[in-house]
Amino acid sequence: MTRDETYMMRALELAEQGVGLTRPNPPVGAVLVLEDCIIAEGWHHKAGEDHAERDCLKKLPPMPVNLKSATLYVTLEPCSTHGKTPPCTDIILEKGIGRVVVSVVDLNPAHAGRGLSLLEEAGVEVVAGVCEAAGRTLIAPFEKFITTGLPYVTLKLASTLDGKIADAKGDSKWITGPEARDRVQAMRRRCDAIMVGAATVRADDPSLMPRPSNGRKPWRVVIGSDIPERSKVRNDEFAEQTLVREGDLETILKELAANRDVMHVLCEGGGKLAAGLVEAGLVDEFAFFIAPKLLGADGLPNFGKTGALMAEMTNLKFQSLEQVGNDILIKAIPEN
Repeated sequence: MTRDETYMMRALELAEQGVGLTRPNPPVGAVLVLEDCIIAEGWHHKAGEDHAERDCLKKLPPMPVNLKSATLYVTLEPCSTHGKTPPCTDIILEKGIGRVVVSVVDLNPAHAGRGLSLLEEAGVEVVAGVCEAAGRTLIAPFEKFITTGLPYVTLKLASTLDGKIADAKGDSKWITGPEARDRVQAMRRRCDAIMVGAATVRADDPSLMPRPSNGRKPWRVVIGSDIPERSKVRNDEFAEQTLVREGDLETILKELAANRDVMHVLCEGGGKLAAGLVEAGLVDEFAFFIAPKLLGADGLPNFGKTGALMAEMTNLKFQSLEQVGNDILIKAIPEN
């Protein structure tokens, strides 16, 4: 690993702290290095607050420091426009930093490359594309959001080894073990909205909020009707975070992005909603928690679709496989 990659990986670690908190902005981290020593670090804590570069550079000591030989590592191209906060290029030039290294060039077509060009014109050495694959993975939801107007959708399903998400009576507690359930809480903290079908609310009465929240407050989106008035999503302290929607799933997702700044949706089923999202081509990532258990033919399937032919199968590509407690987590993406 090169020196630039080492410091960029640290910036990416810092950016991870903002995942689930920054919508509609992406999580970003920054590290300032002088004479091979980190002298300041920062990350974007929340939309409307300082961007990572400004958060980092504000931490410099008040005494004058010549930063011409310093390098600022940033996971995303510094902004050059004035929004809720001033342009990050301004403070970089103000501090006299001589070199800027970024992982990913701004993915917003209206801004891509502008910040880097401005810095180069001012005499700053610019390097782009360091640890780019990791940087793109970090902001995949933002990329989908900014380039398509749709949120990134992760479909999470917990099932038995024979593909069942509940028994014949609809009981699903608990298919997976405590370690897998803890991992789901971590996944919820990374998202802007948690989506389930109305049948799941009627059967399980879930809270859907991450525990502990660590400051996260995702929307809860219930697809369907006949939501019991006594259900947690209507009555707990986060009731104002509950949205009930019916109709075309793509239209619903576009509305969530446009009106609620939702960049990343975690869908937790059930089978009918999962099938609808898959058939509409709206799933970007699959997370299958597989328990070493068998339920039998009358259990509820993880995909509520019937009659498909071999030529109509949905093909996926495995991304990773990990043991989580006694269960296995398989991550996959659509082949196309």
